[in-house]
Amino acid sequence: MNKKSYLYPGIKLRGPVAGLLLVLSCTASASNTSVPEGKNRYQASSFADRIVLLPATDAASSQAVGWRSSIAQSQLQWTKAIDGPALELGAKTLDIKGTLVQTDNGPAYFYKANMSGLQSDTLYAYRVKGEGNWSEWLQFRTAKAGFEPFSLLYFGDAQNNLKAHFSRLVRSAQQQVPQAKLMLHAGDLVNSRYGILDHEWGEWFDAIGWAGAMTPQLIAAGNHEYLKSENAKGEERRELAAQFTAQFQSLNNGPAALQDTVFYHDYQGVRFIVLNSTAAVEDESLAQVQADWLKQVLSTNPNRWTIAIYHHPMFSVSLGRDNPRLRQYWQPLFDQYKVDLVLQGHDHVYGRYQPENKGPVYMVSVAGPKMYLVSKQARVNMAQVGEDIQLFQQLDISENQLTVKAITVTGRLYDSFTLKRQSDGSNLLQQQFKAKVAHCGNKTISDNKCWQGTEFSAAKSASENQ
Repeated sequence: MNKKSYLYPGIKLRGPVAGLLLVLSCTASASNTSVPEGKNRYQASSFADRIVLLPATDAASSQAVGWRSSIAQSQLQWTKAIDGPALELGAKTLDIKGTLVQTDNGPAYFYKANMSGLQSDTLYAYRVKGEGNWSEWLQFRTAKAGFEPFSLLYFGDAQNNLKAHFSRLVRSAQQQVPQAKLMLHAGDLVNSRYGILDHEWGEWFDAIGWAGAMTPQLIAAGNHEYLKSENAKGEERRELAAQFTAQFQSLNNGPAALQDTVFYHDYQGVRFIVLNSTAAVEDESLAQVQADWLKQVLSTNPNRWTIAIYHHPMFSVSLGRDNPRLRQYWQPLFDQYKVDLVLQGHDHVYGRYQPENKGPVYMVSVAGPKMYLVSKQARVNMAQVGEDIQLFQQLDISENQLTVKAITVTGRLYDSFTLKRQSDGSNLLQQQFKAKVAHCGNKTISDNKCWQGTEFSAAKSASENQ
């Protein structure tokens, strides 16, 4: 991999007091992370960190991995897992050049590498190198070559107070579904939109912990993965966060204009399609680009099941939101090519909807603490909604049915349904469970929000004065 550099100098923050905003954004980080104001916690060091498994071209014979350190060149070792500790004796070694990223936590080198020539359905151990030291040995199992039932986990927006709240959900999900083969994320992993606040990225990796290094992560970009800036003419522009680009994308099978955020991944008979809804809702030409690519990917899909993942909902659940461009460009293709399930975030509520009881099931969920309110329309039209509730989704996929369970952070089942494949290729939705709708009891932030991320103290104060 060639060494490149992603630098923030030259990006101009929006507004007439841009310099002040930069300072205030750094100050605000303290309230959105566990890192006290003026302290450092997540600088890159000589030890490798932020280790994460990524989708590879062929899940049965390869595996991608990303990581970070303070040195320009690193190494990756891997071998078949054995019962004893002598893993390095049979390990292959790969030298990797890093990608330099400048952040408010200082410089860091990010690496992406691919372990190829692997055997299907086989347990491997791997480690990555820092400066004169190695990470712990970690394990992963390659996919089976053909269709095989499996389970996975899905998470909506994490975004705020990641170490405080998102970590609890991830650990609960791992306890509930230890056999999960994949972890899917619908974007807005972090909150910052100004290219600083690397503490938030550090806390996201802290939250997923060792699970992220032993279970492949399929990650869609949300609007908060984009940095707001202005060019020399004062025109607003968005730029994908350098941390995202440098560490996550590994497939490069999407349209050229969106290589870092649009791709597909086949895993044991399921085609996962990751789209960039932020680009689509803000630029019609990029909605069309993705639609053209989507048609090709769907029309040549040999897999039994198809799941799409992106950020902005096709059918919004929270108040004051709508994304008609997605319905214009993407929904007809989802219907035509019989996409089974669509996983989304952004609205910070829960919602499940199948238009006219046909076509894909559209699901919106939230994994972090930022909570909005459900719209009246969604309450009437959708099969299940919920407010003020942190959820993860367990997907169990077999040959003729796909079961989805929405589970709360405390392990309580909130919603469950099964798609049963019919002889004509359509799905029959069967409701398995539906809990009483969760309502927000803390409507103190504004008319359309329950909890607003870092504003817990304000909400508590307001509620106490009522």
